[in-house]
Order: sequence, then structure tokens, then C-alpha cells
Amino acid sequence: MNEPLDVAGLQRRLTEFAAVRNWQPYHTPKNLVAALSVEVSELMEIFQWLTPEESSRVMDDAEVAARVTDEVADVLAYLLQLCEVLGIDPLAALDAKIDRNERRFPAP
Repeated sequence: MNEPLDVAGLQRRLTEFAAVRNWQPYHTPKNLVAALSVEVSELMEIFQWLTPEESSRVMDDAEVAARVTDEVADVLAYLLQLCEVLGIDPLAALDAKIDRNERRFPAP
């Protein structure tokens, strides 16, 4: 049975994946941000010409859903690798950002 997924475990797997392929020299913050941008663009390409209604149903088509899922995984992988390289805890960063946004944009 597989262990439950967690951010730290996924970051370790990504680090090990890169290490055994000697990719670490290329995983600079600049390169990771560039790769992240490319992957976000690939995700955006899927939605580019869809109407809002069509975009809401994108996961109804198995082939398109697989593409969306793969691109989301690529985006998350590069974001987690960037956080690892920069020493950012992504969950703590998001939690703090939500706190700031709650203060900045109070509920009516």
C-alpha cells in the first residue's frame, strides 16, 4: 500500500528524480520559474478559445481531462521544486497569504 501523499514527500521524490539524472545544476530559481511559466502556458492553451461554459465542462472529455491533469501536475511539480530550492514552505506561504488577503479584503 502506498503512503499518503504530502507536499514534503512529493518534494523529496522530485529532488531524488532530478538527482539521479544529474539535473540539479539546471534547477536554478531562474530556470525553474521559466519552466513553470511554460507549463502554465501549456495549461492555458487548453482553455484559450473555450467559452466560460465550455471551460466549466473541460473535464467531461476524457482526452482533454488527461491533458489538463498532466499540465496541472507539471505546474505543481515546478512550483514545488522552486519552493524547495528557495527554502519556501508552500503550505505556510499560502496560509500566510490567505491571512493577509482576509485582512486586505474583509468580508462584507
